[in-house]
Amino acid sequence: MQESEIGSSVPLHVEERSADPPADVSIITPMYNAEAWLEDCLTSVFQQDFDGVLEVSVYNDGSTDGSVGIIQRWKPKLEDRGIRVILGGHDIQRPRGVGYAKNQAIRQSTGRYLCFLDSDDIMMPQRVRLQYEAARHLPENIIGCRVRREPDGATERYTRWINSLTPDQLGTQVFTSHGPTVIMPTWFCSREWFCYVGQFVEDGQGTPEDLLFFYDHLRKGGGVHRVDECLLQYRYHQHAATHSVTEETIWKNRVQFLEERVLEHWPSFTIWNAGKQGRKLYRSLAPRNRDKVVAFCDVDANKISKGFYTFEESEERPKPRIPVLHFTETKPPFIICVKLDLTGGGFEDNLRSLNLTEGEDYYHFS
Repeated sequence: MQESEIGSSVPLHVEERSADPPADVSIITPMYNAEAWLEDCLTSVFQQDFDGVLEVSVYNDGSTDGSVGIIQRWKPKLEDRGIRVILGGHDIQRPRGVGYAKNQAIRQSTGRYLCFLDSDDIMMPQRVRLQYEAARHLPENIIGCRVRREPDGATERYTRWINSLTPDQLGTQVFTSHGPTVIMPTWFCSREWFCYVGQFVEDGQGTPEDLLFFYDHLRKGGGVHRVDECLLQYRYHQHAATHSVTEETIWKNRVQFLEERVLEHWPSFTIWNAGKQGRKLYRSLAPRNRDKVVAFCDVDANKISKGFYTFEESEERPKPRIPVLHFTETKPPFIICVKLDLTGGGFEDNLRSLNLTEGEDYYHFS
């Protein structure tokens, strides 16, 4: 692997710090108007039981509240605990975005390993230690962990998905609407690997910088591993940056990655779901991959009774008529556009009845 530079288009202002040797782990914390959560976040940094050299690298992305003052008050307390504090920021009036702030926090840090921590989240005391141990044995992996959601019950299905994926599904369910199979606030990886993959996209608000990095990580042969302990309290609130990313932006990137990683290698396939989502996927595919769709399948008698779906094409291409069949009348491989955990187990039972292998006979795109 050859490290790449993490550059900057805006002057970086960093408090002076001594020329200490590199830290073992840098906690990477982008910050924008986080005063409501910072006390809890920094308390969790202070309580880490890691016995190596630890630093927290905070990049202030133009906060207008009291966030910077909270960091400055915490700095001597953390340093007395042996945790270095690096605080950087810019003088531009508007925020540059999460991708930019993460890149800058990494650029100003020194650690051989990077532990990502959003300023509104809370780590369990053993998080750095356990993920550091895993990352040392898996240098080309993104290491995640299980989480608990705050407030309790928020995004219940999503949280269950995060925590219940099997080791194999961490690699196969990368096309779903949930995003990365280990969520960004739990990421831990080596600096060398991060720089080999590249930096986060810096296109500002509305960019799924974590998903784009995750896909590049997989393209370059990276793996995904989860420490199967709850090591992070993951906050859900209306000001979270994730709410600025539109579903359509996520959809386009997912389709592109699915085509690249799976559909280019399949001569034909069936779309499991003859409803809205299945038809949307069909229309979103490149023409060469639409031509590979041999059928839609479903359990809905009304949809099956239609017999065919006919789609508009250009004047140069005839209207394709795609059969609509019961799932028992079709053959793999499948792209599944049915959401998991929504049918009281009915869909899951149907899928299991076919004795298929995920990642070979089917992929989820739901």
